[in-house]
Amino acid sequence: MIFLFILAEAITTQARGPILVSLERAFGVSEAALGLVAPAGTIGFLGAILVTGLLAGRISVQRTMVLGIAGVIGSLLLMAIAPHYLLFLVALLAQGSASGAFRGVDRVVLSHLYPDNRGRMYAAYTFVWAIGAVLGPQLVSGILTLADWRSVFVIIAICFLPAAVLARRHNLPSMDAERALSKNGLQILLRRPPVVCACISMVLVGALEGIMFTWLAYYAGGFYDTVTANLLLSIYLLAYLPARLVYMYVVDQVPYLLLLVLMMLPVAPALAVAFSGFIGIPLFTVVFIAGAGISGGFPLLSAYAVEAAPEYSGPLNALTNGSLYVGMSTAPAAVGLLAEVYGIRKALSVTVCLTVALIISIVITWFWTGTADASTPNTMAE
Repeated sequence: MIFLFILAEAITTQARGPILVSLERAFGVSEAALGLVAPAGTIGFLGAILVTGLLAGRISVQRTMVLGIAGVIGSLLLMAIAPHYLLFLVALLAQGSASGAFRGVDRVVLSHLYPDNRGRMYAAYTFVWAIGAVLGPQLVSGILTLADWRSVFVIIAICFLPAAVLARRHNLPSMDAERALSKNGLQILLRRPPVVCACISMVLVGALEGIMFTWLAYYAGGFYDTVTANLLLSIYLLAYLPARLVYMYVVDQVPYLLLLVLMMLPVAPALAVAFSGFIGIPLFTVVFIAGAGISGGFPLLSAYAVEAAPEYSGPLNALTNGSLYVGMSTAPAAVGLLAEVYGIRKALSVTVCLTVALIISIVITWFWTGTADASTPNTMAE
């Protein structure tokens, strides 16, 4: 059920970038206004995932998941019939909130079901997400050749129905091992170097992913047709599949931070080439390289943080996811504003700076904690 939801949720997320041109034409909005799509989809998500994640030891996980799925389906249908851009953004905000409620507890369930293979399960979780992400842009392209953009959200809503059926029919195991977090415990958690550093790095990962998800297809639309532009985004996301498959098998053999540094090193030059004006095979190649490197940030940093205090996987899931979506909600909007002034190509060059900052953040974490691997968990005050 969790994997079915994350598959459909990835399709939803990756439909936003390819649909920007259609939204621009349908509602007659500017690039700066289009930049609001990412914040609208992530602000509600951020709030919901923080609430459900921090309260994971106190709330009903089963009920939260069922309500989350129902909320996503209803919001998607509202997006499909929205007559004005503002109402579309409001529906997108609601969809993000419902999705965030589910995502605030889904990895908590996985963490407690597979405590001895937590890193591998997180990598498998993100591998399934990557499959949906690759399908998203191509699904949009296929639908747009047969119908208008509103049909996209109706069909995506249908993709959530299998998860809804399973959520209603099957009871989840008890989450008794998940401890409720007090205010004092949260303060202690936020002072742990692995948690602080993981959250800072996750903001930068979110910024990179948010920019690429939102603006890559739009950027390519300046010199390619819609289908080819969406294909470029799919190539970026396709790199997530083999890369995350590799991470899933080597995460238990290579220290987290060492693996993060090694995979991020090629990303900065790849992005520099990608947004320097090249087209054709060189562009598709460097975009694939960038995707392979960036794809490991979320699963590895998530597992790294949870290893610091696995009995608080809910709050840590909330903090790392929340940090990711802070970056995802702010960076694309900033690029939209920069694009209004300098053009989209120059605006996207900020991704190179973000990549360098991420590498520096990981190295600082390594030196601060004194190890490239996850730190030994400590018991935290109630």
